[in-house]
This record gives sequence, structure tokens and C-alpha cells, in this order.
Amino acid sequence: MAAELHPRSGKLIGLSNSNRTARRNQPVQEFNHGLVLSKEPLRDRDVFTVRIDKKVNSWSGSVEIGVTALDPAALDFPSSATGLKGGSWIVSGCSVLRDGRSVLEEYGRDLDQLAEGDRVGIQRSARGELHLWVNGQDCGAAASGLPPRLWAVVDLYGKCTQVTVVGCEPPPAATEKETIEVGDEEEDGGEEDEEDEEEEEEDVVVCGGRGDGGVTALLNVAAMNGMMNGDEVPELSCSHSRPDKFPNHLEPDAGKRSRLASVDAPRATGPGLLISSPLLSSVLTEHQLFDVFNNAIVSFYRSEDEGGGGDGGGGGGGGGGGNPGSDSSSRNDRGSSSGGGAPNSDSGTGTTGGGGVGGDSGSGSNSPAGNGGVGPAAAGVTTNDALLFHEKCGTLIKLSNNNKTAERRRPLDEFNNGVVMTNRPLRHNEMFEIRIDKLVDKWSGSIEIGVTTHNPNNLDYPATMTNLRSGTIMMSGCGILTNGKGTRREYCEFSLDELQEGDHIGLMRKASGALHFYINGIDQGVAAAQTPAVVYGVVDLYGMAVKVTIVHNHNHSERLRRNNAIMRALSPDVGRPRTALSLTPDSEGSDRLLFHSNCGQKAAIISEGRTALRPHATDDFNHGVVLSGRPLRSNEVFQVRIDKMVDKWAGSIEIGVTTHNPAYLQLPSTMTNLRSGTWMMTGNGVMHNGTTILDEYGHNLDRLKAGDTVGVVRKEDGSLHFFVNGVAQGPAAWNVPPSVYAVVDLYGQAAQATIMDDMVDLLPLPEDSSDGPTATSPGSPCSVGGAGTANDLRFHHLHGTNAVITNGGRTALRQNCRSEFNDAIVISNRCLRDGELFEIVIQKMVDRWSGSIEADFLLPPLCPGVTAIRPDELEFPNTMTDIDYDTWMLSGTAIMQDGNTMRNNYGCDLDSLTTGSRIGMMRSATGDLHYYINGVDQGVACTGLPPEVYAVIDLYGQCVQVSITSSSGPLDNSLCTSNITEKSFPIHSPAGVAHRLHSKHGKNVVLLGDGCQGVRVGGYAHGIVFSAKELKADELFEVRIDEVDEQWCGSLHIGLTTLAPLELPSCPLSGLSPSLTQLRAKVTWLLCGSEVRRNGVLQRQNYSCSLDRLTVGNRVGVKRCSDDTMHIFIDGEDMGPAANAVAKNVYAVLDLYGRITAVSIVSSSATEDAESVKAPSLSLDSCSEGEEDGSPVREVETEACVSAPAAMAFLENHGKNIQLSSQNLTAARVCSYNQGLLVTAHPLARQQLFQFQIDRLNPSWTSSLSLGVIGHSPDRLNFPSTACCLKRSAWLLQRDSVFHNSLKICENYGPNLDTCPEGTVLGLLVDANSCLHLYVNGMDQGVAVQDVPSPCYPFIDLYGQCEQVTIVTNNVAAAGGESGEARCQGDMEKADMVDGIKESVCWTPPPEVNPNKTCEYQALCSRFKDLLTLPDGYFNEDAQHNLCYCESCHKLRGDEAYYKRGEPPRDYALPFGWCRFALRIKPHCEASNALKKWHIAYHGTSVGALRRTLDHSQLLPGTSSVFSVSPAKAEGPNGYSEPEENSGPGREVPRVRLSPTMRYSGMEIFAPKVQFRDPRSRHSHQAQVGFQVCVRPGSYKAGPQTLGHGEPLDPRFSNSEIEWITKEQGGTLLYGLLIRVE
Repeated sequence: MAAELHPRSGKLIGLSNSNRTARRNQPVQEFNHGLVLSKEPLRDRDVFTVRIDKKVNSWSGSVEIGVTALDPAALDFPSSATGLKGGSWIVSGCSVLRDGRSVLEEYGRDLDQLAEGDRVGIQRSARGELHLWVNGQDCGAAASGLPPRLWAVVDLYGKCTQVTVVGCEPPPAATEKETIEVGDEEEDGGEEDEEDEEEEEEDVVVCGGRGDGGVTALLNVAAMNGMMNGDEVPELSCSHSRPDKFPNHLEPDAGKRSRLASVDAPRATGPGLLISSPLLSSVLTEHQLFDVFNNAIVSFYRSEDEGGGGDGGGGGGGGGGGNPGSDSSSRNDRGSSSGGGAPNSDSGTGTTGGGGVGGDSGSGSNSPAGNGGVGPAAAGVTTNDALLFHEKCGTLIKLSNNNKTAERRRPLDEFNNGVVMTNRPLRHNEMFEIRIDKLVDKWSGSIEIGVTTHNPNNLDYPATMTNLRSGTIMMSGCGILTNGKGTRREYCEFSLDELQEGDHIGLMRKASGALHFYINGIDQGVAAAQTPAVVYGVVDLYGMAVKVTIVHNHNHSERLRRNNAIMRALSPDVGRPRTALSLTPDSEGSDRLLFHSNCGQKAAIISEGRTALRPHATDDFNHGVVLSGRPLRSNEVFQVRIDKMVDKWAGSIEIGVTTHNPAYLQLPSTMTNLRSGTWMMTGNGVMHNGTTILDEYGHNLDRLKAGDTVGVVRKEDGSLHFFVNGVAQGPAAWNVPPSVYAVVDLYGQAAQATIMDDMVDLLPLPEDSSDGPTATSPGSPCSVGGAGTANDLRFHHLHGTNAVITNGGRTALRQNCRSEFNDAIVISNRCLRDGELFEIVIQKMVDRWSGSIEADFLLPPLCPGVTAIRPDELEFPNTMTDIDYDTWMLSGTAIMQDGNTMRNNYGCDLDSLTTGSRIGMMRSATGDLHYYINGVDQGVACTGLPPEVYAVIDLYGQCVQVSITSSSGPLDNSLCTSNITEKSFPIHSPAGVAHRLHSKHGKNVVLLGDGCQGVRVGGYAHGIVFSAKELKADELFEVRIDEVDEQWCGSLHIGLTTLAPLELPSCPLSGLSPSLTQLRAKVTWLLCGSEVRRNGVLQRQNYSCSLDRLTVGNRVGVKRCSDDTMHIFIDGEDMGPAANAVAKNVYAVLDLYGRITAVSIVSSSATEDAESVKAPSLSLDSCSEGEEDGSPVREVETEACVSAPAAMAFLENHGKNIQLSSQNLTAARVCSYNQGLLVTAHPLARQQLFQFQIDRLNPSWTSSLSLGVIGHSPDRLNFPSTACCLKRSAWLLQRDSVFHNSLKICENYGPNLDTCPEGTVLGLLVDANSCLHLYVNGMDQGVAVQDVPSPCYPFIDLYGQCEQVTIVTNNVAAAGGESGEARCQGDMEKADMVDGIKESVCWTPPPEVNPNKTCEYQALCSRFKDLLTLPDGYFNEDAQHNLCYCESCHKLRGDEAYYKRGEPPRDYALPFGWCRFALRIKPHCEASNALKKWHIAYHGTSVGALRRTLDHSQLLPGTSSVFSVSPAKAEGPNGYSEPEENSGPGREVPRVRLSPTMRYSGMEIFAPKVQFRDPRSRHSHQAQVGFQVCVRPGSYKAGPQTLGHGEPLDPRFSNSEIEWITKEQGGTLLYGLLIRVE
């Protein structure tokens, strides 16, 4: 037969070379649709052979080959060969599939590891068997029983992008092997010879066989680079060994050169060769090798098998037992096991291992019987039984699908009791894999998987597997738990909590005892080095995980494609031209530390990578993350200088390290939001993965100034150190891994930083300018370099759930396009500049959604538009029409604003767009929105857009994929604003005018003054003008006559029309009627002279005074009233109804006819008036510019302060679980734990205290209420499930933190709201300086937020425990309204905002009352007390006398730090941080008023001395801690140990140490710490104990401290009298047991 390809092929295939060469187009954008078939059916014994010409490193997987009975002439080509049905056999990787289902897991060579130049062929033997040929070697029979008529199939999948047919003929007789049936005797007799022959053949093949794909890809990169540069690329010799793992750190050897011998093409090199190659080591720097390895490895999965072949076990992929060079790789990219010839072959058998390239047909057997010697525990287990779930399982588990599927019942009510185990122990190298079938979005946490030694028949199943304390290893989240304890915090990059439905999770116990976990087929590495021989697989359907299914055939083609799609979405380099890898070392600066080009969306890199800045630092305070371009070496200092600061924000620069490669990292808004592999110094603390690990570490970075330096270094011992101005701050963290990148977060005040080094002289610091940021930044629209930055428009990394961003942010697509039609909103990475075109091209559409899905509703192809919502503040809804504020869009032919149609029949129809069509949008300098179709302006779609809008695209319905075109950028320089400061503030019309004239008008009209003035420049007619927007009900549109030309007769006409100006052709409108009386295209009502006309027909005469009498200065207006009547106003006087039954959607229309030649607008809408007087938030630099604009605001605020505040009640619009009562003063959550958001009906006036009381708590839930204010009207608020989801003008007080638009801005503010008990009264007040205060039981907690807008509305979130609240005050002005002199925000340090604003006069409740009934700390101390097994009789039965002195509790009570007690009164300090359990007081002590007359003191003791002390009811000598009682000689130098009168000479008198403060008595030398495990949480804690005692005055002496440190311990008590010593028995009375837990 002819060695040609069939002309019909996959849709991305291009044929050439007489149909002998096939190439997949768009190889870095698409990984499939590369199917080709032979031109004619195969003849028996003919080998259809192709050569791999080109490969790319962008994807996983590679060439697939096989046969099919389907005729290519009539074939509907699927996306890949594995999708062929109807009699198709495909070899994919090292698996054989029939009609898409795996029939053989481990067969022959791994096709994914073949390199360019390798040959692969397919053959149907005369016996009807399928054979694979690789580089002339027969891999044996892959399948049998094939039909006689078959076509060869080649799939250019993944990495493989081009192949050429090299032949189709029978193989040489010497190489062809046919399976001959022989008797058992012959087979037994020849077994030894066959094994020897097989081993010899395998030894030849293994050198160039498995496991070389990644390095081959690396060599291809170097080879292509060499060809492009015209250099000769050396060939490398073969190595007979490969390391078990790629090293984490590569040391270049620059001093060696060697001439390398060439090898034959089939012998591609292994990874070990590259590492030891002197040539590559010398020409590539260390970080270049690191990056190249990352690029080579990122698209295929690591191959390693801890069993190895060196000990005679496990034969590798082609290696026999005992061969030290054998490759024991597992097929990680397909997820299947390849430890030997059979998928489950045991490495302990000592057999040949099978599966070699030269193996016979039996070597590829998939029989589980190949698993010999599974260990002693498996002796009684049948080797052919499949892995299933055991019948015995958790109480809520339901098994189905022949025990292959497990599902947790009642998933919305219960989150645990979902443990299932395998029906038998796992064999060595056996993959136990499950697929997640169902998740629920209610709980935290998700699936957990692992192994256990417990037999399910004998196990009492726990609620969760983490409760099992023996024989269990579980993967939970991204960590490993052994027997319930965390042994590895960050095991892998993936987190099980983030997996989705359809993802796969697997595990395997290797023959060496190592436990590996697999996620979507990717080996995550060794989780535990030594695992017991007999273990069962276990799955915990916890939290979100509801249903899973065991996967038996580990055919991962579907997951492989899923991973490819994920890689395409996450890798910013896919589709970009890669920088050529130079084999010549850069002598200058190749290893120099620079910033990486991938930086935060608000950051920019300049000065050749040495300087990072936030160009618009006064507009945004975050998104300024920058990373170093390469990893830091050990002991290498990374130091930056702060070049520029702004004084607008709180917080400042943050510095640290991360394990994430900046090339692939999706940069967060701040690095402290990153939850893995990150260490940051922020403020004066250190955070690891977003959690504070050191509170008071070093110099506060927030107090640095321009010119200061900060640095970081990772030392060889793995410790991390920071530097401030060259001064080391000490170790901040330990066990930091190598190869970490330096990170700088230009946060808050920090605006610019430069890397410091000794190699280059630094530029001088920029001079400070008092004028503010007037210099044009590089990203400004009018800067010199503005044109250079015009192409920086990308899609933002935040987008809808079904959207995927690829091609470096230039392309957006909707995944699952045939099953999902929405949830694919994408937005531009920055706001559009004036006159800048954002244009996209439609690259792919589907016809799936072209038909009707509901009645007559058709899905449009896409919806483009703009929004003023920042991407990080936008909650991406299902469709753009669900966004109900600050959004304008085009849908079909309709222009929509905030989800409502504002006009129809726009000039273009999106439904008519097809693949290849281009659509763009642009905001002009006047605030008009224009759409462009294929480069043609479609006219003004709407007007009045705010200055900063983002382009937004909804990939809805038919549209699947779009890309940003190169045409995006500025269209006309005249459209750019001339002053950069105008970009930050709204452009108001003159004199505060809100109305404007539409840009479409009569041909003789010219608009001036931003559309606020209309002038007729010629003739007497063609002067029709329209209002820019439809008039709202009762909205007056009024103009003033500016000019009159007496040479004409006639005058102004005014009225209303249903004709939308946007429906008219482009201006000038020569087709528009010359006068308004002739305008009859749509219904028009007008006043002409004194006559009212409708469509030119007279309706009424003598309506009012004639408009012909108007002259310069007169005003005339029109209004459509809510009763559908038209009213005309002359000089402000209503002339009464002129017409009835006026339509709703009407525009004001004027005709500058006859004498009237010029008018100007003097009206403004009531809605926009309020907005027009709002002063923009100005920085200190531009205060002088805003004085005039700010003055009306002060007047408005003054009036608001004077006016009486409205009575407060809850708004009827609230969360769906809220029920209001008592005239909307009481709100209760009636079900669930969330959806309890409610807001007041009226805004909160300045100096008005809004208070409410907590009525009911439900201890079944955790957390509690939160409260705050919003800065916009709640009437149209779409209430989210919780308050923390409010992301627009919202300030939230939650726990003890303050949030703004869901971002935390302050910590440790006030008491913890989660601990507020029933009866607590909470309040909010905004003072005269626009500062928000929190009140707790009438006590001001200080300023929580500054610059709160007016008006603002209080809101409450009844979350968790809090179920009911009631408003208890109305019209109550807060005390202390005169708050003193206001401070500008820029003058405050962050520490002032957090800590320095809380001091207030505290009220003191009786100490016996404890309002906190739900304190977790008190409950923890109580559980420790129970562990002490002290008799209950020692303690007061009334629990109200137990007091918790944790921070939240004492703040809620309003406790002061010090009180007085006794006669005479003496100070004592409250034991903050401790918890007191009241002891039973004897009746005679109470009767003698000892509690009131005696002094209060504290005594620290040990746990062992508690019982004896309580037995005697007082502190006796010898009963206390050895640290607290000391023998004193009869004579002492300090005067406190003089002998008693009745004591004999030399007698030792014991004495007891007390103190008025627990800061002294609670020292560890007096109260030693003990460790205990909390029986509830199972966490370990340390505890101390002590006593609060009453001391009889005169029975003790105060003196200096005798133990402990010398520094002051308590500011109220001097160290010279901090220790009280008593020797009298009966002089102390035990009042309470004190416990402190850490």
C-alpha cells in the first residue's frame, strides 16, 4: 500500500509533502484535534511507520498510534484518538485502549517519552494481533482478534506537533517475532534461555528508553536555539544511570569542557546525563538550568519509583531485577503504575520485571496474577479480587455500584461519619484511586484519603479518621497527618479542599514501604518513608465531599486533557514567544538579582529590572507585589532601598521570600494573602503563609522613610533573617527550603523601591515635591511613553468560574462550552484610558445555544460593556445583566445600564457576529461610550460614564473564545485628558449641571461646553437637539436662552419625543426633519408658540404665553410627570398639563428655530444633584485644588448635624432568613446560620448613637454577629449570605477586627464580638469628623474607621450563634460628641489607628458578675480544672462568681486594670490573662466581713500542691510550691526574717511569698508550667495555676523581689514592694483558683 495519509483529517491538521507529512496548527494554543489516518487499509504484516519531526514542551502527553475499522472517508473526526469507537485500538503512552477503554495498562515503550527523530509504527499480524514497533523494535502483541480491514491511526496529541510517514512495508525477517504455540515442556525447558535473552535485549533498550522525555525536551530547546543561532549543537553520549530524583539545587561547573561522543538516535539520553554534563554545566548558569528544568518538567509528570531496581525488585520500565540502571518510574502523567511488566507486579519477587521493550507478548500481561509475593499478610487474600469498598463503613455512608461508589447521606445536615475503607489490604505498587463525584458548598474542609493498619471488620469507625490515634496516615488539605497529628504541614502544592467534581485522588504503597499520593495522576512525592506492609485504603467523606467512586482502569486520558487545560489556564507563557536560551554565558549581570517582569497589576518594573514602583500609588494601596528574577542563593542578601513614599495610606513595605516561581504565580493583592510557601516581614512581625508567627520581631517597617533600606537573607542552615538599614533583626524563621525567591510588597505608603548592590552606582533619590504626583507616570495616557504601554491591556486574572485566561492574559475562553453557557465574565486588567479602544476578536463559537431554550428567548453570542467596579471588588455573577450598579453593556441591539434596558435598536446587532468578527469599545474624553464593529464606529451608545471604567466581556451563549487584538490602544490623542489629575476625579459640567445635550442633533447645530450648550450656526432651521438621556418621572429639563437673531421670525419649540437619538444615523443628521413640527418618525409632543401639537397635529390652543415672546435670559423647561402628563415651565413657573398619556421612555427635545440661536442647560436631575456635590477623596497633596469643591460638602454635613436624627428601624429588604417584628425594631434569624443580613431603613446621622441588644444566642453554632455601615442606599442591595461578602463601600466590625470591602484593615480593635453574651448592648456612632465608633454596653471603644461617607446606613449580620437583636435606642446623641481636633489620615501612623485610639473612661460592674457566658478561653480553663480531679466541694456552687480575665471578657465588663480593697485600702491588679474559679468561703469568714476588710493578693504554686493547699483552706508552710515557700534563718539582713518570740535559737521559720499582681506571682519560677491535652480539641497546651487570696492587713510585710528578673514587672507597683511575705497561720484566706492556659 502507499505510505500516505488520508486527505481527511482532524480540523487542526495541515498536510504537505504529498500527504506524507502532517502538522498540527496552533501547537502552543491547542493540544488536540490532530488526528490523521492512513490513506488505505493496512495489509497484514505491513508496519505503518511515522517519524516524530517536532515536539513542543507546552503540554503533557504525546503521539498516539493505533488502528481503526472506521473508514476515514465517512468519519466524523473526534478531538483525539481515544475518542474513536466502533472497533478502534489505540496505544496511548504505555496503555492500550479499545474504543476508548483501557484493556492493557503497561505495554511496551512509553510513547510520551519518545523524542524528535524517533520512529513508531503499528502492525496487524497475520494472526490478527496488534503490534507496536518503536525504532525498529517489536514491542510484542498489544491486542488480538482484530478484524481484517483496518486503517492506521496517528494522533498528533500534546507535545507531538509534526510527523512524517517513512514507510509501510513488512519488517525484515530477522527482526519480526511471531508467537509460536509450544508445549508446556518446551516452554519450561526454554524459560531460562528466554530470560537471559530478554535481559540482554532489555539492557540495550533501557539506556535510550523510558524516562528521557523531559531531558529530551530540554535538549530540543537547546537544539532549536542552536539552529536559530546557526550554531552546531553537540550530541551527548548515553548514560547508563539516572538519579532517583531531580536535584533541587544544581551547581554549575564552569571550569570543565569535554568533547562528547555522539550516539544513535534511538538512544536518547536520561536525566542523569544532563546533570553531570560538563558542557551544559559550563554554558548554562545555575538559575538558567533551574528554569530550563522547570520548563522541561512542567508539561510532564515526574517519574520515580522508590522501590528501584537495584535490589533485585520491581524491574523498571524495561529493566530487569538487579540492574542498577533500570528505570523504576511510575507512569505519573497517566496515573498508572509501571513498577514492572504487570501493573501490580511486586518488586519483591525477584523476577525479570517484564514489560521491557524486547519482551515477548506475555510481558505486557495485565493479569493481577503477576503480583507475586505480596507479603505475608496477603497470603490469604485472593489475588484476583478487585478493590472495592468494605461493607462495614461509617454510619452515614451508603454504598452502591457493586460497592465501588460511596455516598454520605444527609450532606447538608451532617459533615462527618463518612469513613469508608477498602475490602482488602493494598498490594505493593497497587494504585488505589477514587474520583470525586459530588461536592456540596456548605462546609469547610473536604475529602481526606490515606491508609490504616486497622482491619475494617474489627474497627469501631470514628466520626473522622483524624480521630484515630494509631496505625493511620492521612492526607488532609495539603498536609499529612500521622495518627491524627500533623507530620508534614505542606506536603504538596495541591490542597484536597480545593479539588472539584471529576478530580481524581490516588495513593500507592511502593515496594520500598514509601507512601505516595497522586492528584489527577500527578505523583506528589513521598508522603511517608516507611509504611507498614499490611494497610487498607481509607477515604473520609468529610465536609464538602459527598460522593466518590473507585477508579479501576487507570486510563487518565480525560484527566490528562483536564491537566492540559489547567496548565494552559495557569501558565502565563503559553502562546508567548519564548526567549531563546543562550548557550553562551552572559558575562555581565547574568546572575545579578533583578525584579521579575511578572509583577502585581498595579506595579511596574523599570530601570532594567532594578526598580519597582506603583505608578498610581495615591489611587491604590495594594497589588504591588514584585519578585526577584531568580532564586536566592544561600547567604545571599537581597536588599532594597525605599525610593518614594506617599502619606495617604496605612501600612508600608513588606519583604520576604517565597517558593513560588514568579513566572507561573498568579500574584495576589498582597503577599500575606498567599497561603503556601511564603515568609513575610510585615510591620514589626513575621507571617508564614498568611499566619502571624512572630508578633514583636524587629523594627517596624511601617515607620520607615524614603531612603531607608530593608533586606532578607536565607542562610545555609535554612534560617531566615531580615535587615533594616543594614542592622540584622535576628532569625525570623527556620527550615526555609532552598531555591526561594525574594519578594517585595509595595503596600500602602511604599510607592517605589530599588535593589541595592555593590556592582552598580545607584541613582540619586528623587526629590520630594510638594505639588504631589504631578509628574506623568509611565502608564499615563498622555505620557511620552504612553504609546509604548498601549498594548498592556490584558484580561484580569479574576474572572467567572467557567472562564479560563490563556495566552499571557490575551485570550479568554469558556470551558465546558457545550454544557455551560454562562459564568464566564472576564474583565480588563486595568481601567480604560480616555480615547483608548479595547477590541477583541471572536475566535470560536458553537451552535449549541443557537436554538430557543425558553419560549422565544435566544442566547446572544456575547455581551461587551464597561463597569466602574474594580475587578477585586466584583462578585462575578452568572451573567452581566445580574450586575445591578455601575455597569453599561450591549446585549444584542439593546443598551443596558445596571441590568435594565435603557434603549433598544442600537446601530449594531451582536447576534449577527460570527467567528473572526471584531468588536471594540471606547470611552471618550466626554464620557461617551462608543462601540466599534470590525473597526467601524457605531456611534454613541450612552453618555455620562465615570472616568475610570474597566472593559468587561460576558462570553455568553454561542461565543466560546475571544482574544484581544493588536488594535487595542489609543485611537485619537485628542481624546486623552491633558491633565493627569483629571483621570482621578469625575468631570462635572459647568455650574454643577447634570443634564447634557445628545451628540446627535440637527445639521446646523454645534454643541459646546461638554454638551451643555447648543448653538445654531447657520440658517433658521435644522436646529433640533435632544437630551442626552431619557427623562425620569417628575424630572425637569430646563434651558436658558443665550442668543437671539432678530432677522428671523418664529421661536423655540420644546417638548418630549419617543425617538431615541441613538436610533438616528451618524451626525451631522442631514436626514433629520428641518423643524420639530415636521418630526413624525416617532410620537412627539411639543409646544409651538402657544399651541400644543402631537406629531404635528394640533391638540390644544392658547396653552400658555407664546414662546415667540421669549428673549435672552428667559428660561423654558419640560417635565414628564408621574401621572403621564407633560408640563411646560417658563421662568420656573409651571404652565400646567399640556398633554396626557405621554409615554414613559421619552427624551426632551428642542428646536432652535427662527429667532433663538443659542441655549444652555440650567437644570440637573434630583438624583444626580446629590452626587454632584460629593467631594472626591483628595490626598493631602491636592487639598488646595479641592477647597472650592469641598465647600458644599461642609454645608451639607453641617445641615445634617443640625437636623434631628430619624427614628431607627430595620429595612424591609433583608437577608432571606430574617423575620422582622415589633414594628421592625426586632429582627430574628429563623433558620440556618447565615443569610441574616439586615440594614436600617434610615441613614445614621452624625453624632447619633444607634444601639441594639443581643436577645438570643444559639450555642449550637460557632462565631457570632458582626456589624458595620455601608455608604450607599440599601434599597437595591442584593444581600449576600454574610456581611464579609459586601465589597462595595462597606466597613465591617467582625470579631476584634475591622474590614473594608472584605479586606482586613485593623486588628485587635475592641472586644471579640463572638464572645458577647445575651443582653449585651452594642452601638455605632459616626462623629463630626466622620469617624466610626463602636460602643459596648455604653462604653466607647475608640475610632474604628475614618472618613466614613455621608449618608451611611448601619447593618447587622445575625450570623452563627446570634439569632435575635432588638433596637433599644432612638434619637440618642452620644456623649462626648465634641471629639476634639480632627486629624488627617495622612498624619496618623498605622499603630495610632490600631492601638492609640482605644483609651476611654471605663465603668466598672460588680466583680461578681460575669456577662460572658460563651467564652472559649474560660471553657478551656474549665476543662483543665476538670482534669485536676479536685473535689467539687471546694468550689462555689454559683458559677456567676467565676470570672474570666481574657482580653475579650474584661473589655466587655469594662474592667479597670487596678482596684483598691481593704482597710486601709491597698491597690491590687486584676489578673488579666487568667481565669478565676471561685472557692467556697466559710460562713464565719463571710460574717466577719473579711472579704471587704482584707487586702487582695496572689500566690503562684504548682499543680502538685493544689490539693493539699485546698485541704487546709489556707496557704500553710510546706504545703505550697517549693518555689513559693522558703526557710528563713532566725537572723537575716533584710529585716523580714527575724525570729519569733517563742522560737528557739536557730529555728527556721517558713514564709509564704505573695504579690498584689500576678505579673510577679505568675512567673514560671513560682507557677511552673505543665503540659496537657485538651480532651475536646485534642490539642496540647501549657497551663499554670495560682490562688487569689485575701490577706489580713498587718500580717505581712512588703519588700523587694527576691526571685526573677530585675526589670520592672508592673507599672503600678515598684519592684521594691512587689513581694509580700507572711509567716502567720490564718493570715490568708483562699478566695479563688487561678488558671492560665497557653
